[in-house]
Amino acid sequence: MSTPADTLNIPGLRMTKQRKDVYRVLTESRDHPTASEVYDRVKHSTPGISLATIYNCLETLVEHKAVKQVNFDRESSRYCPNLSEHGHFHDEKTGVIHDINFKKGVQLSDFLDIPENADISSLEITLRGTLPKT
Repeated sequence: MSTPADTLNIPGLRMTKQRKDVYRVLTESRDHPTASEVYDRVKHSTPGISLATIYNCLETLVEHKAVKQVNFDRESSRYCPNLSEHGHFHDEKTGVIHDINFKKGVQLSDFLDIPENADISSLEITLRGTLPKT
């Protein structure tokens, strides 16, 4: 069975078994895990892998823009495989972090007073609150 890691083709990035396993964990649940959470999930399929190897894999995947490193205040870094421009909704009750997409056709300047000719190199929008019970 093919996984997203099997089809990931980024110039200069050699997909080792460990990197594939880390990337698979990130794309399977898309819940923005920390490095420790990735380690807890990968160690079952890759016995003997170390937390240091997980950090190295994550760092390499971020450097090659295969995933994004996301930081929320003073919490541990989290990792997101969604490479499109998007924000995050942090449910304060459950701790779950959800991707939130921008509506098609909406520009940042539609809701932010951005200085004219500003060159925006990155975007991080995080909303906090609670979701209603379903």
